[in-house]
Amino acid sequence: MQMSVLVEPLKGNGYRVRSAEPFGVSAEGATREEALAKLRDQVARKIADGAEVTPLEVGPFVHPWARFAGTWREDDPFIAEWQKEVEEYRRQIDEDPDA
Repeated sequence: MQMSVLVEPLKGNGYRVRSAEPFGVSAEGATREEALAKLRDQVARKIADGAEVTPLEVGPFVHPWARFAGTWREDDPFIAEWQKEVEEYRRQIDEDPDA
């Protein structure tokens, strides 16, 4: 498992390493490597104690407009008129130098 951590030099001497949630741990050491090793040990202990990181499916997402998909017929006169108006509007915008 790989995770991103923040490594910061401490004023004076040493380093602090922190991880974000779900582990939310930090460690300090005289060297960068020592701080990383301490953090690695903390995460390993959590996992050994039964902690786990797992994805959670929260159910199918249904877009609120999905029920309208496929409801217009290609030969619908309203749709044909709408497309004509859209094309006319786009033509006007394309010809307008201030748009």
